[in-house]
Amino acid sequence: MPNKVSATFEKIASKITNWTGSSPAFLIAFLIILAWGIMGPVFKYSDTWQLVINTSTTIITFLMVFIIQKSQNKDSKAIHLKLNELIAASRHASNRMVDIEDLSEDELNVLHQFYQKLSDISEDDDDIHRSHSIDAAEHLQKEKNDFKKAKKSDAGVAE
Repeated sequence: MPNKVSATFEKIASKITNWTGSSPAFLIAFLIILAWGIMGPVFKYSDTWQLVINTSTTIITFLMVFIIQKSQNKDSKAIHLKLNELIAASRHASNRMVDIEDLSEDELNVLHQFYQKLSDISEDDDDIHRSHSIDAAEHLQKEKNDFKKAKKSDAGVAE
């Protein structure tokens, strides 16, 4: 029974999210606000007139928060799975990256610094496809530096 309720809620949430993000939904909301504004003088801008729009928008906003969050959670999970598949399928990608969404923010910041370092090292490389991990980039950079030293040394000997 809970799976059926969850599946039904998911279908309804998906339909509502798709519809509320559409142009007709915006137009309807705009027309409701316009009609409410036009009715202000009729109701002499009374407290009840104000309460109608305040209560309506509060209820709609409250419910939409949960519906949008449900939709975003599903989309986020789908994107993570797609990225995990790409990581798993690439022989050059690090499989350590598959579950990084479980890391703390501090751990993600450290990982970001590693990738910033990788980017800095890779900027000196003519072939953007050569470095695929921090370890590979550091090893490649060491090889380059050794090669440059050897080249300078050879140039010094030739002169």
